[in-house]
Amino acid sequence: MGFHSSFSATSLQTLKLAAVPTTSHLIFRLPTKIASLNSLHPCFRNRKPPCSLLVRALSFSAVQVDPPTATAGEEIVGKPQWKASIDFKWIRDNKDLVAANIENRKSGANLELVLQLYDKMLNLQKEVERLRAERNMVANKMKGKLEPSERQKLIEEGKNLKEGLVSLEENLLKLTDQLQQEAQCIPNITHPDVPIGGEDCSIIRKTVGSPREFGFSVKDHLELGKQLNLFDFDAAAEVSGSKFYYLKNAAVTLEMGLISWTLSEVMKRGFTPVITPEIVRSSVVEKCGFQPRGENTQVYSIEGSDQCLIGTAEIPVGGIHMDSILAESSLPLKYVAYSHCFRTEAGAAGAATRGLYRVHQFSKVEMFILCRPEDSESYLEELISIEEDLFTSLGLHFKTLDMASGDLGAPAYRKFDVEAWMPGLGRYGEISSASNCTDYQSRRLGIRYRPQEPIPTTSKKKSKGNLAPTQFIHTLNATACAVPRMIVCLLENYQQEDGSVIIPEPLRPFMGGLEIIAPTST
Repeated sequence: MGFHSSFSATSLQTLKLAAVPTTSHLIFRLPTKIASLNSLHPCFRNRKPPCSLLVRALSFSAVQVDPPTATAGEEIVGKPQWKASIDFKWIRDNKDLVAANIENRKSGANLELVLQLYDKMLNLQKEVERLRAERNMVANKMKGKLEPSERQKLIEEGKNLKEGLVSLEENLLKLTDQLQQEAQCIPNITHPDVPIGGEDCSIIRKTVGSPREFGFSVKDHLELGKQLNLFDFDAAAEVSGSKFYYLKNAAVTLEMGLISWTLSEVMKRGFTPVITPEIVRSSVVEKCGFQPRGENTQVYSIEGSDQCLIGTAEIPVGGIHMDSILAESSLPLKYVAYSHCFRTEAGAAGAATRGLYRVHQFSKVEMFILCRPEDSESYLEELISIEEDLFTSLGLHFKTLDMASGDLGAPAYRKFDVEAWMPGLGRYGEISSASNCTDYQSRRLGIRYRPQEPIPTTSKKKSKGNLAPTQFIHTLNATACAVPRMIVCLLENYQQEDGSVIIPEPLRPFMGGLEIIAPTST
């Protein structure tokens, strides 16, 4: 399933649906190897190893491999364009913990292969260093006075060493690339309180309100939308393909009102508003934990380029501070971003796909926080609190769930979903999600901060050596408003017997004072 239409124009590139195995947060697999964990590849789904140790597994400074830089030129198929700072030594030393984590996540990461490649890389690196040392010794000998025959012998020896070294360095480069590709399938650690199992093992943390009792036959949002002339799926299917839609009349005002109201409310809590690019480089998508290539991917890639359409503003916002060192005094950085989002929804089927509930393009307001590691759990609570306040103020009945390990995306250390009651659909539907990704994304995006406390020194002279070492920041994300599903909730929960829909009071000032959406005569 997915969007199969194609189009061409002199200045437009063809959108191509790339297929990739679906996964959670930490994992993502590129065509052959690389993967940004959970949201993309089955490698990262269930797990719950001892938290403190596992956090260290993917949080401590990575063992640095320093192979020779590849020659610039044509892209090598399957070669990663970036390298995550992964602590291979920690993974090797804590093999059992990592294996348990992979099993709980149902991620499919090949730990044994990673460890084999790591050992091979270390051995090859030692051999490279040995040959380099021998070559240096030969070079030093040639600096002195030598007989012509002896000099010629050293020249030949140096030549042979150089040729052997070039071959070994090439092999080392390929091996370290392969190690990176496989290791990136290893998912983030899991919070110790996360329930182990599939989605049905998730635990209800909080329930707000109760289902509204109707004294008349309830309609779903599709029927209400048709009667109120709010959307057109048929025309959109002809123009764009299935699962696209036109919003019309009061539905346009409702979307704009939801966005403006949500931005206003979240900004009051100290978040900086951002409107993001909606096309990003594939590597940024991967670094954030999403899979842009392969079967069942949720990502639309742009054919003939290294770019993708975003599935969430989390991706471009995460890239704002890529490859940078932040001052501790600047943390936390809180963003609230508005964007359109594009998802293939590959593999989706059933009643959950009807109408606006599951579509290929939609508007969303996303919250994103960058903070110190010791603060991320408290900021996750803050994000959940903001979500619950927003939905409560709209009068929705919902429940907040602590999601089980099998439902976590590759980057997620812990995730809470909000599911609201949708009377027309006769079930709860997910309207929001909040995740703490710890340093999974920052290790891939290269985002660090430098603590203010300098290293103690007896010298009064300030120097670079006195600075505290940098640390990877933690990232968190949460949905403030996924517009189509909010429209579903509002239409179905606020419908009246005559077919009209009441607008919740908080939204009215952002909709020109509109209080009710009523049927209009044709």
